[in-house]
Amino acid sequence: MTTFRISEAAGLLGVSADTVRRWVDGGRLPAERDEHGHRRVPGEELAAFVRDQARRDAASGTGERFSSARNRMRGIVTEVVRDGVMAQVEIQAGPFRVVSLMSREAADELGLRAGVVVEAVVKSTNVVVEV
Repeated sequence: MTTFRISEAAGLLGVSADTVRRWVDGGRLPAERDEHGHRRVPGEELAAFVRDQARRDAASGTGERFSSARNRMRGIVTEVVRDGVMAQVEIQAGPFRVVSLMSREAADELGLRAGVVVEAVVKSTNVVVEV
């Protein structure tokens, strides 16, 4: 059976290792000790935990957001330029200017306009840096 170290489970769930330890210590997430005394979470138990948590969150309308993206920048929308199909959204996140291109429909559904506080999530397999 596949088992995960606390840090591995945390990485899979997008939370800190301390959070997973609290879940284990509180009895919310089962774990076993290996031959070295380290806690390991059985894969089936971890999958069941995530599945049950997602169901509870969906039923209550609240919940933690699980995402693989780690580059998150909270900012304010400074400008939205829309055409018939696309929208260009400019965000000022601290000292960073972030520009996102998305469908106009998505921008409209999100209610994006100057002054709206948003979170820019950057996920990319390629990063180009030039001097």
